[in-house]
Amino acid sequence: MVNAPSELGSIERRERPRASAEHAPALGSANLNPFGDLVTLQHLCARLAKSLKPVFDGVSRADVRSWAEPLSVQRWADYRAERGHSLTAWQPLTMGNARARVQLALDGNYLFELLDAFFGGDGEAPNPLPAEFTPAAEALTLRLANLLAAPLEAAWEPLTRVGFRGIEGANIGALPEFSGDDPIVVTRFGIALGERKPAFIDILYPVAALKPHAAALMVKVHGLSAEVEPEWRSGLTRAVMGVKFPIRSVLAEPVVPLGMLLDLKQGDVIPIDFGPEVPVMVASRRLGTGLVGTANGRAAVRLTQLEELSEEDFR
Repeated sequence: MVNAPSELGSIERRERPRASAEHAPALGSANLNPFGDLVTLQHLCARLAKSLKPVFDGVSRADVRSWAEPLSVQRWADYRAERGHSLTAWQPLTMGNARARVQLALDGNYLFELLDAFFGGDGEAPNPLPAEFTPAAEALTLRLANLLAAPLEAAWEPLTRVGFRGIEGANIGALPEFSGDDPIVVTRFGIALGERKPAFIDILYPVAALKPHAAALMVKVHGLSAEVEPEWRSGLTRAVMGVKFPIRSVLAEPVVPLGMLLDLKQGDVIPIDFGPEVPVMVASRRLGTGLVGTANGRAAVRLTQLEELSEEDFR
């Protein structure tokens, strides 16, 4: 499991009780997570969290914040016990082929808040909360699932090409058809509006649905090779070519004792000796050597030799 600390404060975290050591699986028992530490899937969730904001901005008609919580791998029965018996909307989505399913889980209270905001209200859920979902709530849940399909596909793109689609006609009030021992990967996302208490949505991946992507999930680094835009490269080249460096030539570096320096007075002469060629410096590095002379009536240095430069010279 990936349980990295979140950057958010405890006020915006839903408590997720973890089993203590005495309840850990014994040697020889079934392994819930065959995919290793799932760091890749956690990065995928972080990518997806950024794309959730415009989706929920549009539905709630407000400016929200979104983030990804640490994911976990649990038995379906344990997850159900954690959620309790509060009203929950269960919207299935296809993942890739028609047989694979992922599950979108929404708190009923939050769903009714979204429904009220979507139709121009203040985003308040009815009190008391209905015992079952209305046709409008079912339609909004399916709409949310289909709005999330494109961000899901984009988040999975560096990993593998897979399509998502909300399943129409699903009974969102009925529990998914999982057995109690089925392992699921729980990815949780926080949605917050201003100073309101954040809401959380879960996207549940059955481990069986992820097995076709096992090889990709266990690779540590994924990324698309980015090609540099020619216009950007051209602009950068012009900017670099305009950078100015000081150039100087060192005619002589005489060395005199301290006693002579202390006795110097106006009119004294310090003898210097230099050959026909002098070093030419760019900033603090030697560019080459040159001959001292004149050009157009001004003192000048004609370069006779250039030093070879390597990448190590600029480190």
